[in-house]
Amino acid sequence: MRPVLVTGGAGYIGSHTSQELLKEGVPVVVLDNLTTGHREAIRASRFYEGDISDGELVMHIIRAHQIQSVIHFAAKSLVSESILRPELYFYENTVKSFAFCEAAIKAEVKNIVFSSTAAVYGIPEKIPIREETALAPVNPYGSSKRMIEDFLGWMGKVHGIKWAALRYFNAAGASPDGSLGEDHRPETHLIPLVLQTALGLREKISVFGTDYDTPDGTCIRDYVHVVDLASAHILALRAVESGLPNNIYNAGTGKGISVLEIIEKSIALTGHKFSVVYEGRRAGDPPILAADCASVKAVLGWEPVCSSLENILSSAWRWHSTHPKGYGQ
Repeated sequence: MRPVLVTGGAGYIGSHTSQELLKEGVPVVVLDNLTTGHREAIRASRFYEGDISDGELVMHIIRAHQIQSVIHFAAKSLVSESILRPELYFYENTVKSFAFCEAAIKAEVKNIVFSSTAAVYGIPEKIPIREETALAPVNPYGSSKRMIEDFLGWMGKVHGIKWAALRYFNAAGASPDGSLGEDHRPETHLIPLVLQTALGLREKISVFGTDYDTPDGTCIRDYVHVVDLASAHILALRAVESGLPNNIYNAGTGKGISVLEIIEKSIALTGHKFSVVYEGRRAGDPPILAADCASVKAVLGWEPVCSSLENILSSAWRWHSTHPKGYGQ
């Protein structure tokens, strides 16, 4: 079985996907520059520390391991940082991905699965969000990913590359065995922030807006377990390898969970009460974001089997309570 190259394999979703590939007996080669990833999270048959924009290194890896398929995660993903430093995000995400794909194609890679984002939609008018929804990203992060999708479309038409992109919503949870979890620095995602507060690592958790047109007044988001996302990437890879048409898929549950629901369930799960501070709305936060996942289910046969809120929170709590300061702590 040929190895699969995973870029960004030291990151949150990349490491879980690598682990799931290895479980299926697929050799994994990871390329990561470790600027945001963690060496302790790498699950690979072979690891290369380097940058995706290093064309010579990319071609060497592909040729040395006879790689035909790539899952491309490597990217920066902090929305707030992208607004402050758009030039960084268009360079790190877009320009470097262009360089990586060019080198991969020269080295005769045939199949690419791209880790995209629901941020390409911006603030949609209709919920749940379908893949055909007009793309109108409201931050440089979403724009940087949208440009890569367009690029892959043209690479498919001109160079015959087989590709798929997954636009996922809110990744959450941790591996069932507790060996892998979410460790972003700085952390901006709600569930790890809530659980870190439960552990006493943060003084409070802030709720931004309680007057939205939702059942409890707080924002609702579509949370999908990271192991389910790993499964979606592997199924997408099998689809392109088997010759299915190039396509873009939403990956979520189609069911939204509110901020207050996550906080209340986390208190019940952990047994720790903590300070909750209610603040005003943040600019640009839509009331509800949820995915229409009919396409990924029908075409790839994917089902989010791990993504109940109880499973997401319990697996995340197992990780955070045993790794209170993240990897290497």
